[in-house]
Amino acid sequence: MTTTLNAAALALGDDALVLSHRLGEWAGHAPVLEEEVALANIALDLLGQARVLLSLVGDEDELAYLREERAFRNVQLVEQPNGDFAHTIARQLYFSTYQRLLYGRLAAAAPRPGDASGEALRGLAAKAVKEVAYHQDHAEQWTLRLGDGTPESHDRMQRACDALWRLTGELFQPVEGVDVDWREMEDDWLASVSAVLARATLTLPEGPRNTAWSAGAGRQGVHTEPFGRMLAEMQHLHRSHPGASW
Repeated sequence: MTTTLNAAALALGDDALVLSHRLGEWAGHAPVLEEEVALANIALDLLGQARVLLSLVGDEDELAYLREERAFRNVQLVEQPNGDFAHTIARQLYFSTYQRLLYGRLAAAAPRPGDASGEALRGLAAKAVKEVAYHQDHAEQWTLRLGDGTPESHDRMQRACDALWRLTGELFQPVEGVDVDWREMEDDWLASVSAVLARATLTLPEGPRNTAWSAGAGRQGVHTEPFGRMLAEMQHLHRSHPGASW
């Protein structure tokens, strides 16, 4: 497997794996029963994507459960704690919009001779883009309900959008082996998110979407403090019983 494909599959696979685990933490805690099912289904979609991507690099279980924190290449946005329901929805809106745009471009890319990385990602993207279209619709509908709901829900949704905004710039840092127009995709992302927030009577957050500290840091293996605690929980069982068969 080529180095460029490894880099691409690891970055995109880690995004999906980490966000899947975060969404799984809502099991038993979602505000309504329907959301127990919805968030679990989204988590399972992401886990399926992660398994395909990580298997392109090596053993999926070893990559998920035996790597140290600095070896993960996910963006910092997906590792953020769930917070309240509005916080989770804001994270979903930002990430699912990005993921649909990315997979849509990868699926539509014309095959090129000798492009092993593009060919491997194209097959996954063609299937995953249908899943993430639902993820995006789910996030958008909840953004509208919370933003244009009660004063309390509006305030919570606005605070969530503001809090996570600074982490969105990293989504558009180029990834080795992923051949898309990142600037164009970022423009489309901004237009889509801005339109949803406007319909939800929410204000587009102000301030930089990346900083010298955060821009591209997750892709380089530098993560936020909550990620270490999440990883310890995620890997605990596998590390406690090495080599066990289930």
